[in-house]
Amino acid sequence: MNDTATLSRKADFPGLAVPEGGAWHYLDSAATAQKPQTVLDAAARAMGRDYATVHRGVYARSADMTLAFEAARRRVAQFLGGAEDEVVFTRGATEAINLVAQSWGQANLKAGDRILLSVLEHHSNIVPWQLLRDRTGVAIDVCPLTDDGRIDLDAAERMLTPQHRLVALAHVSNVLGSTLDVRRAADLAHAAGAKILIDGCQAVPRLAVDVAALDCDFYVFSAHKLYGPTGIGALWARREILEAMPPWHGGGSMIDRVTFERTTYAPPPQRFEAGTPAIVEAIALHAAIDYVEAIGLPAIHAHELALVSRMRDAMRGMNDIRLFGPEDSAGIVSFAMEGVHPHDLGTILDEEGVAIRAGHHCAQPLMDHLGVPATARASFGIYSDEGDIDALLRGIERTRRIFARG
Repeated sequence: MNDTATLSRKADFPGLAVPEGGAWHYLDSAATAQKPQTVLDAAARAMGRDYATVHRGVYARSADMTLAFEAARRRVAQFLGGAEDEVVFTRGATEAINLVAQSWGQANLKAGDRILLSVLEHHSNIVPWQLLRDRTGVAIDVCPLTDDGRIDLDAAERMLTPQHRLVALAHVSNVLGSTLDVRRAADLAHAAGAKILIDGCQAVPRLAVDVAALDCDFYVFSAHKLYGPTGIGALWARREILEAMPPWHGGGSMIDRVTFERTTYAPPPQRFEAGTPAIVEAIALHAAIDYVEAIGLPAIHAHELALVSRMRDAMRGMNDIRLFGPEDSAGIVSFAMEGVHPHDLGTILDEEGVAIRAGHHCAQPLMDHLGVPATARASFGIYSDEGDIDALLRGIERTRRIFARG
């Protein structure tokens, strides 16, 4: 499909450049995306020419940096369809989920309550709830998958009870690329009297998100998968939920007044942002959102769907390749090659200038469900094109020859 070549923006991404006109085929965007020059420039300006602390200084540059930092929060809110005071900056989605578990969960859940997860969740949406379970005695239920690797919402509807207080699910699977019908999941959760948290890490780089339309209660994502920097992400939560949540970290910025007898706390979102924040990273995230929205999420999604279709079509005729996930997976293709461990395949592909992910992808329960110890995963981004797929297929053919000789 020629459209893939027109969208590909390799020239915008210095991390893809290699010397002497060579090629590096980066197919690991689901792990972390490369950064466009505009994001690098924004970070450099924020760390250099414009740098100062935020929220504390009375001098002009600090005031300017505070405005830029809060403008980044406002930009995230607009991106998600929420309000500015509903966005909490975190180190990433992992910290955001832990925040919800340790603050909202600790305050609201008790023995006898239940949490519903699914088989395909990332460890970051499993382990925090297990830690909470060990402290409070809540029970965890696991929703199965459909045959093509989607969260089975019919099964979820049958499983949900009045004892369920929280449903926590991935918007897009980081292994299978399957997309959740979030609105239906939210309707099911709310009908049972439960809140719903959505892990949007793999969704926000390719799908337009409107938390109001989705009717979720919590939504989390990490910036580095959205062409932004590491070390920052966001939790969106309904204002009334945040206002009722106790702080989970103590320190500067999150207080109203401190005495040795008693401390009172700032309102959300500052209540949950103890210490000096990730100033540079927030401003770079703002630039990343601007970059993505200038291209358009519908165009990005269509671009990636075309690449997924081409790759799956090419692999479907290979008898030694097992494909996982639905045909319309969102920017991700996971597969296994008969007789070749994914790590060996990844090593040979690296020699060919192709970077894929090989392993359990922080989703070991899903690997157990699939009956494999690991998969190979190719994942696409704005900069991906058909040449990347061609290079991957050549690398698979070389791997086949190597193992045949062996």
